[in-house]
Amino acid sequence: MTWADFWALTATLNGEATQANCRCLAEELSHRSVSDIIGFAERHAEALYRVDQERFGSLPVADLTARDGRPFPQSADVFLYARCAVVAAGQAVWESVFSDADKFAPYTSTEYDGEWLLYVPDTAYELATGEQWDRSTRYCFESFSNRDGWPHLRD
Repeated sequence: MTWADFWALTATLNGEATQANCRCLAEELSHRSVSDIIGFAERHAEALYRVDQERFGSLPVADLTARDGRPFPQSADVFLYARCAVVAAGQAVWESVFSDADKFAPYTSTEYDGEWLLYVPDTAYELATGEQWDRSTRYCFESFSNRDGWPHLRD
């Protein structure tokens, strides 16, 4: 799947990874070939991997503070879901964060939760084949997996 195809499919989310939007995307994707579903999963994982960087992960949660008023750090899950929300927001938003990390900050808010986007490839595969897909992709999308994005975590 090309990046253009990936972003065109992602655009069907209308900028938000709600459960309903992601279900519609999975249904749309399930009408394509298994190769396209795998291709979508690969592009999705790579998009998340590329945003897995310390400059984004070290931002505090936008609308949350600790009891003493200090900024509240993102957990690994919150960071993953924020990255999903950025991808769901579309190609222009995703590209813009690389030149300005402050554009990532709003997606750390509890208002944005892109978790449902994680399940789109699996759901599409199951709808298309009737089988569960225990998939792995070339890029790991879990938080802190991009060693180039987290230089101090390198071995």
